[in-house]
Amino acid sequence: MSDGPLIVQSDKTLLLDIDHILSDECRRAIAAFAELEKSPEHIHTYRLTPLGLWNARAAGHDAEQVIDVLLKYSRFAVPHSLLVDIAETMSRYGRLRLEAHPVHGLILVSNDPAVLKEVTRGKKVAPMLGLQLDAETIVVHPGQRGFLKQALLKLGWPAEDFAGYVDGEHHEIALRQDGWQIRKYQELAAEGFWHGGSGVVVLPCGAGKTIVGAAAMAHAKATTLILVTNTVAARQWREELLRRTDLNEDDIGEYSGSKKEIRPVTIATYQVMTTKKQGLYAHLDLFDAIDWGLIIYDEVHLLPAPIFRFTADIQSRRRLGLTATLVREDGMEGEVFSLIGPKRFDVPWKEIEAQGYIAPADCVEVRVTLTDAERLNYATAEQEDRYKFCATTQTKKAVAIALAKQHADDQVLVIGQYLEQLDELSAALGVPIIKGATPIKEREILFAKFRTGEIKCLVVSKVANFSIDLPEASIAIQVSGTFGSRQEEAQRLGRILRPKADGRGARFYSLVARDTIDQDFAQNRQRFLAEQGYAYRIIDADEVLNKN
Repeated sequence: MSDGPLIVQSDKTLLLDIDHILSDECRRAIAAFAELEKSPEHIHTYRLTPLGLWNARAAGHDAEQVIDVLLKYSRFAVPHSLLVDIAETMSRYGRLRLEAHPVHGLILVSNDPAVLKEVTRGKKVAPMLGLQLDAETIVVHPGQRGFLKQALLKLGWPAEDFAGYVDGEHHEIALRQDGWQIRKYQELAAEGFWHGGSGVVVLPCGAGKTIVGAAAMAHAKATTLILVTNTVAARQWREELLRRTDLNEDDIGEYSGSKKEIRPVTIATYQVMTTKKQGLYAHLDLFDAIDWGLIIYDEVHLLPAPIFRFTADIQSRRRLGLTATLVREDGMEGEVFSLIGPKRFDVPWKEIEAQGYIAPADCVEVRVTLTDAERLNYATAEQEDRYKFCATTQTKKAVAIALAKQHADDQVLVIGQYLEQLDELSAALGVPIIKGATPIKEREILFAKFRTGEIKCLVVSKVANFSIDLPEASIAIQVSGTFGSRQEEAQRLGRILRPKADGRGARFYSLVARDTIDQDFAQNRQRFLAEQGYAYRIIDADEVLNKN
């Protein structure tokens, strides 16, 4: 027995005592392979999952390193059965390999014939396979590379893909060297992806994921398709590529609702790619329009399900996923792993903050109390209406207005889920609102005015959750969200993490109705940020209102 901060349990849970002097050090060490499940005040609960261990394996961590971390920080003896399970789980990654064959094209290989025999008996796997060449090798039908990887992952035998990639059509791309320098972690992220062939890079919002994409393009020197969340993000990518690379305006095309340009570097929105006409995906041909050498998926944690289906067909193209969090609320992390690729690089948010590349953030949960009338209405509301009711309580309106006034000299974003609530706040504060119905041109004008400080406060709906670059935003006031979405919490905090010119920190207020489902959802939303080392301090709404 030692005095470590971690209690390792045989049910694969890890309990971290966050008041321990080594808790931060331990949290950083286990973040590479464990997922945070609960984060109350004193003890955080992590869980070991096969996918987490396989991602760690793909990122270069072996079972010995994982076990060493658990033994180093554990307060009590680590159950031997758990150590054996970790070693066996991680050894499953790579026991099956996809390789190119000069005669048969694509083959599935294993140096463990029993494993190969086991998976070939799978009902979904068998139809994808052809002739068995020997006890360790079996032919894979053309076009089944992605679908086979999905099926094998579900069977618990993730295949390592060594089948190679087409180079795509050559297009010279280099990073500019004038006036800026790529950061070391960005360079390492691009190299980690390139050497792995395909996969996901995880970096905090504001840490320059677009630069990692540009560096990957410089490695590939080939035609590139970039998939992004919306048209505003597409135009920000275009501006950043023109600023950071030697690409010129004619090299870059936009493929969105308003434009259909196909160029050596084409930036398309997920929305246009998933648009259907007469039951068919009308723009699917874009994947085959050019001999792409690289496909980049921005905000890969938001990838729509149809894009996964398209991606299964293009496994011979190098694929780079960029995200701040691999958490998917739909549970499709396995699809990202098998079709885009495993995690190739990540770095804790606090580490990037310590290097001065993202702003330090103070996270504050402001608890509001429903009035007696509101509590009665909440208690009698239908289950499906309860969250909206407590998330949009009028009590929050007064607190949001008070906070915005207290930060009148800062660049403030008021963020929410429900449009009626946001419209009310926009009118009460006398500031513009950006929502789904706001035309792209108007959004761009308002964002530009916000960046220059001409507008000090903006009310924004979930359209501003991701891929919006607002460097000087330093205050976010979240009044409502998408239920318990951890990824949304991370994205919203990310809106204010760009480093400020004057070195100021950021503050993220989350307004929560106490003793309601809003409070339950808030705890879930905060889990990912707690994993990154951000602690929410809780204050009462009266502390805000009494300041005015």
